[in-house]
Parts: sequence; C-alpha cells; structure tokens
Amino acid sequence: MIVKSQIGLELPKVTTMIIQKKAALTGHNAAIFAITATHDPQFILSGAGDGWVVRWDLADPELGRLVAKVDAQIFSLAQLTELGKIVAGNMNGGIHWIDLEYPELTRNIQHHKKGVFGIFNLNEHVFTIGGEGVLTRWNAFEQRSIESIHLSNQSLRSIAYSVSRQELAIGASDAQIYLLDALTFELKHTIAAAHANSVFSLAYSPDGQWLLSGSRDAHLKVWDVNTWQVHLAHPAHWFTINAIAYHPNGSLFATGSRDKTIKIWDAHTFELCKVIDTIRHGGHVNSVNDLLWTQFNNELVSAGDDRSLMIWNVETEI
Repeated sequence: MIVKSQIGLELPKVTTMIIQKKAALTGHNAAIFAITATHDPQFILSGAGDGWVVRWDLADPELGRLVAKVDAQIFSLAQLTELGKIVAGNMNGGIHWIDLEYPELTRNIQHHKKGVFGIFNLNEHVFTIGGEGVLTRWNAFEQRSIESIHLSNQSLRSIAYSVSRQELAIGASDAQIYLLDALTFELKHTIAAAHANSVFSLAYSPDGQWLLSGSRDAHLKVWDVNTWQVHLAHPAHWFTINAIAYHPNGSLFATGSRDKTIKIWDAHTFELCKVIDTIRHGGHVNSVNDLLWTQFNNELVSAGDDRSLMIWNVETEI
C-alpha cells in the first residue's frame, strides 16, 4: 500500500513487523530513568535511582561497566564527547559534571530547586530543565550557568531539539509546550493547553515537519510546526507516555509508557504497528521510563522501573 505524506511524497506503508528481544540487561539496583548515546554507537549509558552511571556494550551486552556513582537518584543524562565528561541531573536539582578520566575533578552544582528532568547538549552549550520551572543554558567548557528563563510555575518535564529549526521544545507540568530559539534563548511561541496534563515526552520528526508530544493524559499528539495546530491525537496508552524515540532512518517511532508497554508507530501515517508487552514479548513488568533508538544495528533500547534495560530488534517488511 502507498500512502501520501503531508508534504506530497509517496511513502511505503509498513505492513509486517517482527519484534525480537535481543537481551535484558540487569545490574542496576533501582529504577532506570535515563539512557543516552555515546560518540561510539556501540555503547550507551544508563542512569538510575541507585546513583550509578553504567556503560553498556551493545555488541556484548551481558556485562555493564560502572563509570560513575553519585549520591542521589539520577533522572537525566548527557555525554559531552569532546570534553570526556558526562552530565547527570539528580532528583534534588543537582547537576553532576563527571570527568571520566579524572574522577577527582567531578563537580556537583546544586542549581535547580527540584529534580533535573532533562539535559541536552548542543555544541558548546548544555541545557537543563528543572522541577521549579526553569530552563538554564550552561557553558559546557567552564561548567557554569550563562542564563536562565523561568517558563512555568510547575515542573519542566521534557526537552527536544529541532536541527532544521534551531529550536527547543520544552514540555511542562502546566500542560503547555514552550518553543524557544536555541541560539538567542528567546521564547518564540507557547502551545497553551497542549494536553490535559503534564507533557512528559517530546520529539521532533527527523524531517522537521512534526513535533510529537506525550503526556500524563496518555495521549500522543502530532503538531504541525508551521501552524502549531494539532495534526493528529491518539489515546495511545493507558497511562503516562514517558518517552518517544525515532528510528534512525525516520520510518518509525516508539513510545514507552507507565502502562509497561512499548508501542511502535509508522512515522508517515502515525498508525500503530506493534505493541511490545510483558506476556507476548517478555517486556518490562513495570513502567517504561526511557527509550533510545540506536545507530548500532538500529536496535531499540528501553529502560524501566523493573531495574532492567532491554534491547529490541525491530524488523519490518513493506
């Protein structure tokens, strides 16, 4: 079947999908809240409620390597490849600048008043979002805050970046989505009442045409970036949508939820393709907290409250 995209191109529709669990990675002693890629697609990092940062080899995933440990629950992670550092945000609002080569140089800066729910690295800058409603831009080299903007009186829960638009999208617990210029740090637009509840997850489509949002209201919404009108809304899960991740080639995306499932969607039609659950696929037995679709064999990695990471092979036929 051939379907028409919103930009007039004919795109093939996914008709068959095979899901296989490659591995379940255990070792963390608490819920895993964050996964991030590294400069080498073969390796990923995870951060959890035990305060551990663990590096995993996707080619040999049975054993993880503890690379850092902090004294609080880790909610968010980013790697600064050129600097040899990891930035971790904790539940108390602290930001850990972890030096992998010289651990004694690691710094913890108590900046946000509540949890650090998202970290994003863009060139020489790092952006962090906190539970007090503040977005901060940091100088990554000097590990100091440059400027902050108070966007909401409630928590900022999610952050996404559009390369083509040079734009940041911030999802908040006030149910709004804030759009900012990533270079000037100016607020460009606010999508008021974007959801009925907190916006826990955001992702721009690789072609820059859409912004996807997931919420505590369990709905997935697709926004047209040219008008900021809702293109599509799905009651996608039973509970909070915690994560959205695109396939590296942009053909699919995945959503992860507190309802313990991962769902795979056609990125062109926004139709549901497959549900990964506990019974049929040996999926997570508790909330799915984060997703990362890797460049390594296009494997999907999920993190859960059940203290495990799972690696999924997703094969499609047209």
